[in-house]
Amino acid sequence: MLKSALLSLLVYQSLGAFAAPPGKNPNALKRRSHVIDAVYTGTLLDDQNNPLDGATVNLIGTRVETKSDRSGKFVLTANEGDSITISLKGFKTLKYAIGTDKLFTLTLEPDNSSSLIPRSAVVQEAYNTVPQNLAIASTDAVYNKDIVKSPVTSFRNALSGRLAGLYTLQSSGLAGSDGASLTLRGQSPIIIIDGVVANITAFDLEEIESVTVLKDALATAMLGVRGSHGAILVTTKKGSAKKQQISFTAQTAVQQPISWPKPLNAFNYATLRNEAMRNDGIPQSSGLYYPQAALDAYKNGSDPINFPNVNYRDAILKNSSLFNRYTLSASGGNRSARYFVSMEQINQSGFFKTVDSNSYNTNNNFKSYIVRSNVDLNITNKLSGGIYLLGRIQNSNEPGVTTGTIISNLLNTPANAYPLLNANNSFAGTQLYQNNLLAQTIGSGYRQRYYRDVLVNVYLKQSLDDFVKGLWMQAKVAYNSTLAEDIVRNKSFAVFQQTAPATYAQFGTNGTQANGNSIAYQGRMDYEEFSIGYDKTFGKNGLNILMMGNRDNSTDANDAQALPYTITGISGRAAYNYDGKYMAEATFGFNGSNRYPPDGNTKRGFFPAVGLGWNIEKEDFMKSVSAINRLKLYTSYGQSGWDNPGYFIYYPRFFDGPSPYFGTGAGTVTSITEGTLPNGNITFEKANKFNVGINGAVLDNKLAFTVEYFNNKYYDLVMQRGNNSTLIGNDYPNENIGQNKYFGFEGQLAWQQNLKNKFQYFISVNASSVGSKVLYISEVNQPYAYMYRTGQPVGQQFGYVAQGLFQSQAEINSSPTTVGYKPQPGDIKYQDLNNDGVINQNDVTAIGSSKPLFFYGASLGAGWHGLDISVLFQGVKNRNVYLSGGSYWAFQNNGTGPAYEQNLNRWTPQTAATATYPRLSYGVNSNNDAASSYWVRSGDYFRLKNAEIGYTLPTTWISKLGLTTVRLFANGYNLFTSSSSQLDGLSPETYTGGYPVLRLYNFGVNVKF
Repeated sequence: MLKSALLSLLVYQSLGAFAAPPGKNPNALKRRSHVIDAVYTGTLLDDQNNPLDGATVNLIGTRVETKSDRSGKFVLTANEGDSITISLKGFKTLKYAIGTDKLFTLTLEPDNSSSLIPRSAVVQEAYNTVPQNLAIASTDAVYNKDIVKSPVTSFRNALSGRLAGLYTLQSSGLAGSDGASLTLRGQSPIIIIDGVVANITAFDLEEIESVTVLKDALATAMLGVRGSHGAILVTTKKGSAKKQQISFTAQTAVQQPISWPKPLNAFNYATLRNEAMRNDGIPQSSGLYYPQAALDAYKNGSDPINFPNVNYRDAILKNSSLFNRYTLSASGGNRSARYFVSMEQINQSGFFKTVDSNSYNTNNNFKSYIVRSNVDLNITNKLSGGIYLLGRIQNSNEPGVTTGTIISNLLNTPANAYPLLNANNSFAGTQLYQNNLLAQTIGSGYRQRYYRDVLVNVYLKQSLDDFVKGLWMQAKVAYNSTLAEDIVRNKSFAVFQQTAPATYAQFGTNGTQANGNSIAYQGRMDYEEFSIGYDKTFGKNGLNILMMGNRDNSTDANDAQALPYTITGISGRAAYNYDGKYMAEATFGFNGSNRYPPDGNTKRGFFPAVGLGWNIEKEDFMKSVSAINRLKLYTSYGQSGWDNPGYFIYYPRFFDGPSPYFGTGAGTVTSITEGTLPNGNITFEKANKFNVGINGAVLDNKLAFTVEYFNNKYYDLVMQRGNNSTLIGNDYPNENIGQNKYFGFEGQLAWQQNLKNKFQYFISVNASSVGSKVLYISEVNQPYAYMYRTGQPVGQQFGYVAQGLFQSQAEINSSPTTVGYKPQPGDIKYQDLNNDGVINQNDVTAIGSSKPLFFYGASLGAGWHGLDISVLFQGVKNRNVYLSGGSYWAFQNNGTGPAYEQNLNRWTPQTAATATYPRLSYGVNSNNDAASSYWVRSGDYFRLKNAEIGYTLPTTWISKLGLTTVRLFANGYNLFTSSSSQLDGLSPETYTGGYPVLRLYNFGVNVKF
């Protein structure tokens, strides 16, 4: 008995705190083999090399455990050969055998098996990362898993409906130029790629790890004069210390235009044009009317040469085309080096028809080749570095007259203008219509543009733990070069009008070729950054400090003669947390550009921001509330800036003018003209931003939510004065005088659940409301309050208030008179706002809805035994569009344009009760074409933006082939759109008649090994 007790005591003393005391369960521990004599330091990273805070590290066979700090580090006393387990929610548990290295780095892989909604343990910010539970700034992110579901070339098109606060509008589907515009809380944000400002948005979606929006002043204060518009932060994939994985994806999509304006056939066009001329009082003797014989010929198609009826769109455009994409990537590494490399090739064909007789391509094709290489190195135990490279080659091709010209001419050519080909197969035309659309498509030659982009990003990071624990410094250098070169091989063509059975009148010159090469634009950017940081936890106190100086120098790619644009300055961040419960953060930027007077007070600006956060679930009084897993309240306030100085406008400018003759001699004198008046007080635009929010998770993290409110005041906005005359003989300069306010709410709600039999499902919705108000704009004094722009939403449309259509001459006689115009029945009737009996400029006011813009997205999906399905809905409310011009109004372009299906519902005495379009006019009608509420329509729409179904083959089927994953998938983009009937079938995004947005049906396979 005594021997046994002594032996137990000896074992306990030899194992120290790593062994159970005598009397405890001896089976709970394994006997250690030898005396502990080493201290090991590990660093935990996620698969994007972000440090992981709060991971639990357990020494197997003991009760010893520790946790990683904010820098991902942990310290453990152990023996060589011991094993540890590392666990963190959202990541796969890792088992690691301790070797001879006293310093080591480990990577935890995300555990996507328990979550269909991609998430990250850290929040990406402009120059740093923050653990999710300690983040105060307003951000939102979308991850690779959702980004790659959209078969698009620009990642901007993959963001629609996925991020709260971000409004997207895709106004063109033209290959290579189809990127949606982005508006973040009412502003146009900058693009930052891996910490460097670089406006490149079309590259391999599979290389993107995440896209994060930075919304409030706290998130963007370090950007200084680039912060007030917010930022889109793109984080590319990095390698991790794991076995190499190779991934190959092949995709093919069928693409179709969503909608085109619908022009009338020749008979209806000619009939309506006759009616329009009668309405305008054009006499029959003018020779402009179509006789009945012509109308009959248009209707029965008896003479297609002299009385053509051509659907030009169907004649020159295909109904569909192909979009092919191939991506190959590899990633992996070890403790010393980690890599991610990828290559992508895209071939997107256009819709123009071609002919085999051409030895060159005349379709509007787009091709791109993209290479990405991200390498991170541990050079020593204290020194690390990385080299990130992006190379992009893009080639576009189109007919010689350009795609835009052809699309424009489709909107200006009525169906009876000319046959495409004459009886002798020559291009047909007339003196009025010489731009034969088929000739422009296949007979105008071709033009190509070659794009070249290189982005290099290099950094070195040195740990200074030997001097001060938690101290580090980093240097970064980046370079971006862009070039676009045009090769033009235009060819002229003649058109012929048949005047007799074998006689043709020629218009234009046939077969003249013009060759040219030129640089469309060329630009360069270099970026230098030095930063020093400190990250340390003292008991329950955590401190993180970052100080940085940087320089961003660039040349204007569109103006080779412009001087470089350089932004320099310093910025910093200090964050403190107590026990992960209370958080405080302060950030600042102090910088400016070389576009301001060198000796003034405006060359640099100081932009501070502060924030507070409270993790309520950590309070003692919340311990009994088991339903709440997370609950954080946070707020921020600060000032940010925007650099909008113009091009050295503080300098007075004088330019050579024309050289007039004086007297009767041959001599001339060069005149001098003065440029716009200089402004020596030009300064930065500024914004004071307030943000408050709450987020959390309940019911065992099944339901997550976020709600935020923001109120941002923008001031010192650059604009010209509008209340001054031009008696001085010159224009007034831009000045910092404008003030606007943006405000609104954002909300997100997500539910996900894992059921029995491996069935998972999720539902996620987000909604945003963004309102605005003009606080001050320099405008002329108005006689009536309703005429002022001040107080209205930013960008508010102004015009007359329409009261329907005049139904009779008696109604016209009893209504106010219109200055300079004599109305007829069927004309638009306007409201006399000042009751002076006259319709004139004093009756112009705000038209359309002034409600805040409301936009939303909803995604849902499920997974079961390798089968997965997801859909994304997206929509907008309180959006106004203004219908006008050649895509909607009849007989534009001085009467030579077409008419459309909506014009059939014009006002006539017979259709007076149901008409939705005014009486027809031949060409311009100063009354009906005036800006008015009659043409303001609802731009609301609801869209099935994306849907995907995929199946991952069972491992047992493919493992013998050396494959780890084979996934077959099919997805669609812009599959269905429901919009207001007021748009008359036009697309809610491309209603102006430009290149239409596309619908895509995509099929692909992903193989990993």
